[in-house]
Formats: sequence, structure tokens, C-alpha cells
Amino acid sequence: MLIYLLDTSGPTAGVALWQDGEIRYEAVVSNQLTHSEAALPMTEEAYAKAGLKPEETDYFAVVSGPGSFTGVRIGVTTVKALGKAFGKPCVAVSALEAMSRGQGLTDGVICPMQNARRGQVYGAAFDGLTGRRLLEDQPLALTELIGRCRELADGRLILAAGDGMTAYRKELEAMALPSLRFADAAHAYLRPAAGAVLASERLAEAVDADHLSPCYLRPPQAVRQKNLVERASHE
Repeated sequence: MLIYLLDTSGPTAGVALWQDGEIRYEAVVSNQLTHSEAALPMTEEAYAKAGLKPEETDYFAVVSGPGSFTGVRIGVTTVKALGKAFGKPCVAVSALEAMSRGQGLTDGVICPMQNARRGQVYGAAFDGLTGRRLLEDQPLALTELIGRCRELADGRLILAAGDGMTAYRKELEAMALPSLRFADAAHAYLRPAAGAVLASERLAEAVDADHLSPCYLRPPQAVRQKNLVERASHE
């Protein structure tokens, strides 16, 4: 069985190919190209370097969010197109769960976070030893997310990761929490290989390409602005 995964949900773009329990290919880029420019060339290179063909793929998977609205839309749109082109089902995985899975075993609580701007993050929490979800993906103030993770950790280590950790590093350090640790540079971003492994565990949730959808958690800025204008016009 062959699974392709694409991640464009955050600052980096990544591709992975999982086949029969092994990662056949993984690549992550952080450069000046937009995700829309990088996605297809990365995809072509992945299959070429792995000696595989897109038509051999059984499932096309995508990191469906939360994250950058534009990035998530690019990833979902690309995978929908691939699913339609080759007539294969699609699988969506959570950016935060994939980020947590990429940390490895930790005796504590893993707290992945994506930068949601305006002092907020998209956050969640997972048990570091079992991978069990402790907190659902949701937009939260940074202090609220860390407060919840402290309760869940009950004195154990809290490991922060993700571009939310990077964006709010000074604020996190100012909390001066002895139990708070920061993922190093090699683990701070989402590993597409971890997303592909998650996809292999979510095949029962696969949908046809037309039903694949992004997970935004909150409306995009343009929609929020439109709603504000409409409400103001009725006052």
C-alpha cells in the first residue's frame, strides 16, 4: 500500500511517501517559494526519487489544518486534484497531531501550537508516551493553552513545538515555568513523515476527493471582515 502526504499548513512545505509501514521518501523545504509554487515540483521529485509513480498511490493524504488559511487551502486543493486525477480516496490529518507525533516519546505533555496571530495560537495537547489526545484542536490565547497544559501535565514536563512556539518564544520564556521545554530546531516544525504515518492509521476516515475539506477552526480574515461589515450595516 502506498500513501502520499502533502503538508503546506505552516511556514514549511513537506511531502512524504509511506509504503507498507516504511517511509520511502520525505522532504521539507523552507525557502522563498510560495507553497503553491513548491507543491507540485516537490510531488514530482518525491515519486521520481522513490522510483514510484503517482498512479501506484492508494491514498492521497493532506495536513488539512489548522494553520495558515492560504497554506491549508493550497494543500487541500492540490490533494483534491490528485485524488480526482487518479480516482483515489483522500485522507485528512491534523497538523497539531502530526506535529506531536514527530516529537517522539516524552514523559509529559506535548503542546503543539500554530501561530493564529493576534496573541492566539491553534493549540492541542497529547500524552507524550501514549500519543493519546488530551486537548482538542482549538484557537486559544497563549496563556490559556499553557494553563491547560499545566493542569494536564500535573507537574510533568510540557514540551512546546510549532511555529506558534517560535512566534511567541519570548512570551513563553517570560512565564518562567520550570516544567516548560522547547522543541529544538530539528523538531520544531511538522514532519511530513509523521503525517503520513498518521494517515496510515486513519484510512477508515478516507473520503472521495470531492468531500475532502480544510480544517480552519475559525473563519478566514476575509469572511470575518465581511461579517463585521454586514452586521454594521444592519445596526
